[in-house]
Amino acid sequence: MVTLLIVIVVLSFIFDYINGFHDAANSIATIVSTKVLTPFQAVLWAAFFNFGAFFISKYVVGHFGIADTIAKSVTLQKGDPLALYVILAGLISAIIWNLVTWWFGIPSSSSHALIGGLIGAAVARYGTLAVVVAAKVIPIVCFILLAPMIGMIIAFIITVLIVHLCKRGNPYKTEKWFKRLQLVSSGLFSLGHGSNDAQKVMGIIGAAMVASHHIPDLNHIPDWVPIMCFVAIGLGTMSGGWKIVKTMGTRITKVTPLEGVAAETAGAVTLFLTEHFKIPVSTTHTITGSIIGVGATKRLSAVRWGVTINLVWAWVLTIPVSAIFAAISYYIMLLFI
Repeated sequence: MVTLLIVIVVLSFIFDYINGFHDAANSIATIVSTKVLTPFQAVLWAAFFNFGAFFISKYVVGHFGIADTIAKSVTLQKGDPLALYVILAGLISAIIWNLVTWWFGIPSSSSHALIGGLIGAAVARYGTLAVVVAAKVIPIVCFILLAPMIGMIIAFIITVLIVHLCKRGNPYKTEKWFKRLQLVSSGLFSLGHGSNDAQKVMGIIGAAMVASHHIPDLNHIPDWVPIMCFVAIGLGTMSGGWKIVKTMGTRITKVTPLEGVAAETAGAVTLFLTEHFKIPVSTTHTITGSIIGVGATKRLSAVRWGVTINLVWAWVLTIPVSAIFAAISYYIMLLFI
């Protein structure tokens, strides 16, 4: 059982690393597309704030609520000798989905891949949907659409306000200032991304430690777990994710520094709000909605809706496809146990 726990911990950090480079585009797409920073400078900037989010969550927010939500999204029977295999199957499924969508440049949700994986593996193990904790999962599912909508509305409002306030300003000076401000907004979004996404892996490791009786409950997760989770996602972000950067930064709508500030600020506000309510959301969905909101201020046709609709399909399919992958992974494991 100790060996299996170690495998889960190692794979969790690998997933966190993959999550970082898969979601690097969320933090840096607009700042790269507006040429405020080079791609290399941008990933270093985002990675720094990804790790810095650890201190925000621990010392400012004071809790890791999202980790708790992830860990309790399914009910694993106490004393179940196969509980760790359920967690492992869910993790493997999420890693597969992340790699597949990264390869094809699809900005899907690492969060929902993880949730879908846990659900699919748990249902395969116990043969009933009763293991799914509705109070935890339903808000997550609802925010598949709510998070991008909130981001879109906030970004639309911020963009309209900025355009109104700056309409008499010198265009050259205004753009120069917004390029500077984009460093701030990108940093804020990276803080939200790190805090939101690193905690999800904490939840997986915590659930595995509880299932293997190494800790009594999630309140006793050792300090090295969150530190390593934030380090892993920071390192992953430094590895980049250039295919997805292209989709997020250029294919949805053309973004200026002003619009980049609006989109990133809206995304950061959305992430901080959902973290406050302990709801794991997709940073991918959030920033996509924010970029759409910015594009819609010019005219609806400025948004490439064909690309956007394809993204929505990926969002909707992530949980069920990940669940199927996880169930298959679990059944394959049974052949070797």
